[in-house]
Amino acid sequence: MRETTGSMWIFQMMLIFILIFACFLCLVINYSKAYRVKNEMLSIIEEYEGVSKTSQQIIDNYLMSQSYLTKGNCPEGWFGVDATRGTYEESNGRQAFSYCFVENEDENNYIYYDIMVFYQFNLPFLGDFMRFRVEGTTDTFVGNENRYQKG
Repeated sequence: MRETTGSMWIFQMMLIFILIFACFLCLVINYSKAYRVKNEMLSIIEEYEGVSKTSQQIIDNYLMSQSYLTKGNCPEGWFGVDATRGTYEESNGRQAFSYCFVENEDENNYIYYDIMVFYQFNLPFLGDFMRFRVEGTTDTFVGNENRYQKG
């Protein structure tokens, strides 16, 4: 009887460690995808010198090609983009968007963007368990006239 109890305990510990490893692996894969998406978005924004209709369409097409469907809440005052609909609007902090961006200006009047994408930790029976942010900043540039601006 003691051997059976000991074997069962070891078996349960093995299952727990396998579960923890699988959860960690899922989290790392989702983070890797969000990080890759963020880097490509930064490159597109820098190439087109801002977020304009053209750069937004390219980013949205890239997100669709990567099957990036995760959404999250943008901070208030940022612009949020729904890549599936191809629309953008200023966030009030409660809406869910595919990605967020805000235009900033440095002391030399050059423009740079802060962007935010999301990744989630999803468990089969619990659903969307946790949502995390991945943030990035572009290099500074002059900016084109066609970019989206507040107001």
